[in-house]
Amino acid sequence: MLRRRSQTSLDDTPVPVDDPKPQGKGRPTPKRRTQESNRRQYVSAPKDRKEAYRQMRSKQASERDRARQGMLAGDERYLPVRDKGPARKFARDWVDSRRLPSQYFLPFSLVILLATWVPWPMAIRAQVLGYVVTIGWPIMMIGVLFTSVFVAWKMKKLVTEKLPKESPKGVGFYAAMRALQIRKLRFPPPTVLPGGKPVPPKK
Repeated sequence: MLRRRSQTSLDDTPVPVDDPKPQGKGRPTPKRRTQESNRRQYVSAPKDRKEAYRQMRSKQASERDRARQGMLAGDERYLPVRDKGPARKFARDWVDSRRLPSQYFLPFSLVILLATWVPWPMAIRAQVLGYVVTIGWPIMMIGVLFTSVFVAWKMKKLVTEKLPKESPKGVGFYAAMRALQIRKLRFPPPTVLPGGKPVPPKK
């Protein structure tokens, strides 16, 4: 007669997720739902409307701060639509790596404006206004116009050559407008220095 083999009972004790021991033979693998429930962090429900409003405000402030930090770092996820894409990134880096005459438009305009406000004697004031009208403004406007046209044309050409999968539509105007801004006021902030070297990280 054949003896009936005695069946060894398996250990059905559930294994904790953080159990340092390896799961050996005879120990069931914990279910995914159990693992997720163990990892889940429960948030206390607000006691009243004021508490709910306070939690909502805190969450919104945290999200705004995270978005602001992302925009300052140039993270594509947080940039406005007009600044997204490889073509716009290429245009920003190209403009930021150069010193263009148009970027001095605003400082030069401020200097001219202050020069006209200074209470010069009448004879000197007439000469200053004459220089501003006949020399200063024409030179500045010609320089800005020439630089803007050149930057827009150059950028469309470079994007077409180097990024053939990207549309050059609007990139020229985007680069020209950035070239008009003072470097420290540009947004997103420049990631390259004049000359092409990366901006060193802030300490």
